[in-house]
Amino acid sequence: MADLSTIKRRIVMQFQRHVANPLTARLSGQTLLETTGRVSGQPRVTPIGGRRTGTEFWLVSEFGEKSNYIRNIRANNAVRLRLHGRWHKGTATPLPDDDTTARLAQLPRMNSTAVRAVGTDLLTVRIDLTD
Repeated sequence: MADLSTIKRRIVMQFQRHVANPLTARLSGQTLLETTGRVSGQPRVTPIGGRRTGTEFWLVSEFGEKSNYIRNIRANNAVRLRLHGRWHKGTATPLPDDDTTARLAQLPRMNSTAVRAVGTDLLTVRIDLTD
């Protein structure tokens, strides 16, 4: 039998994949992360929250290594990020030793609250923007 965190993760991921992500990806102001599918090789777009600081963009993944976009980054860390309607190339680096609680305190409050509420395995990601 699956434990409670596994059940929670499955429910939230299904809701995000089939309801929330398709809707929020259409919003012009939504930040989007584009990775390359590790199996298909096709672009995969995920709405995310986080904050740009200079040439870096910081985010916290609520499901860590179990998130599909993290698994895609592990296979190919070249990404694109849509910020304020403009696409930027970058290199994503998962940072398992980063203090996710402290990091969430530095990121936008609304997204951080949602990540804390539904997250089961938090993981910080830094994207170094190259353009």
